[in-house]
Amino acid sequence: MQNEIQNILKLYLRLESFEQMNRIKEVLDEKGIKQTWLAEQLGKSYNMVNAYVQNRQQPRIEVLYDIAKILDVNVKDLLIDNDIKKNKK
Repeated sequence: MQNEIQNILKLYLRLESFEQMNRIKEVLDEKGIKQTWLAEQLGKSYNMVNAYVQNRQQPRIEVLYDIAKILDVNVKDLLIDNDIKKNKK
């Protein structure tokens, strides 16, 4: 578990581009979940969650773990690896 956390933290810190660092929007869409519901579950404002979803602001790592738990996904599923992004271009 500690090793997995370290790997996720490394991935999180390696994400350099702010154009799209997370996949929260895609995961919400895949699961048919609304941003308002996620905001309520997190105890955050809709505006804050919308900023995460639109990649205008990135959640702290602790909040990212909370989102993953609420959405029942691995935290890695919420992150975009820059190596993968580069290969898609």
